Amino acid sequence: MNHLPSSPITRRLPWAMLALLAGGFAVFWSPKANADTAQLQTLLQRNNCSACHLIDKRKYGPNLNEVAARYAGNAGAVALLATKIRAGGSGVWGEDMMPPQPTVSEADARTLAELILALKP
Repeated sequence: MNHLPSSPITRRLPWAMLALLAGGFAVFWSPKANADTAQLQTLLQRNNCSACHLIDKRKYGPNLNEVAARYAGNAGAVALLATKIRAGGSGVWGEDMMPPQPTVSEADARTLAELILALKP
């Protein structure tokens, strides 16, 4: 049988790969990510957003993963979305119109925008 020569590097390589994979797993399955999704769901229900929007499926308006993808990398997206949540809008997602939601507080609108933009579609 032909084996790799044993050296400190080849002996540590499997452990380094395991550590790298564990780190990646922790990022994707972190409790913070789950908490943020739970907070988003709570705000969506409390403000009646879930009547038209879901995180991963289209209902009446775009799903929130689509919104996150559309505004990814836009430095002013939080303020823009928070304003759209309260003022409503049209023409961005076709002919559908989002009616104004003035009962959503400014703080909730900003938090909703931040949580939506933090989604990883």
